[in-house]
Amino acid sequence: MTAVEVAAPAKVNLTLHVTGQRKDGYHQIDSLVSFAPVHDRLVIKSGPALELAVTGTEASTVPAGMQNLALKAAALVQGDKGSSVMLEKLLPVAAGVGGGSADAAAVLRGLAAHHEDLPALARGALALGADVPMCLACRPCRVGGIGEKITFVDLPPLPAVLVNPRTPVSTAKVFARLARRDNRQMPGDLPPARDVPGVISWLSEQRNDLEPAALDEAPAIADVLALLRASPGCGLARVSGSGATCFGLFDDERLAREAEVRIAALRPEWWLASGQLGDQSELASPRVRAD
Repeated sequence: MTAVEVAAPAKVNLTLHVTGQRKDGYHQIDSLVSFAPVHDRLVIKSGPALELAVTGTEASTVPAGMQNLALKAAALVQGDKGSSVMLEKLLPVAAGVGGGSADAAAVLRGLAAHHEDLPALARGALALGADVPMCLACRPCRVGGIGEKITFVDLPPLPAVLVNPRTPVSTAKVFARLARRDNRQMPGDLPPARDVPGVISWLSEQRNDLEPAALDEAPAIADVLALLRASPGCGLARVSGSGATCFGLFDDERLAREAEVRIAALRPEWWLASGQLGDQSELASPRVRAD
């Protein structure tokens, strides 16, 4: 039976400006997003019914059945037809790196890449969650509206370390803690610099408006940020999304890798990954295989 294998790269909010709240309760954002080479892996086969099997180091925290966004995505594309989805879960859950949204986007790519274009897919993807459209193409982008406005941007590969203290964070609770919801947007040109130090410098002038609320919700985030900022060569450390995952940006991959090794030795119970943030569209492309 033919199967489709597809990767679901982690999403990283380099910036996240909360610029308003609609009458229906949805928050409007202005966010610069990139993607990491660390990812979940999904294998999708046709079958008599919608089925989900989960393996991997983070499998124990994954919701089952139709609560799982990957299975919801399969239902969105397949309708009454069946699909068997095998999810190897390697990204932490409720962690600010897209986890379930990245998985849903991967299923959409795997099932629909050959008969739907990405813009049409993105419009349907929003029904699954605000982060799903941005995870479809796995390319650096500026995200506006409630997550449906996607503009691709050119960024150099950014050496980074991702760190999660294994503290699940509720996005809803973080948004509820926001002091204000009408913050200013990012500047119009994103970003003017094209080298890594220049981009880091520009990003340092921007914000994640959810970070103070995330720190209140999960104080362990402060320990993560402190260790990243103390790492030699770290030019910027910030929370991704609503947390608790934080990222540190470095001038080169060697310094990022050394920081990962150092932090892992100090806090072996934490989840860590390093690599270059950037265009992961090739990694995320569906691959047909014969089982």
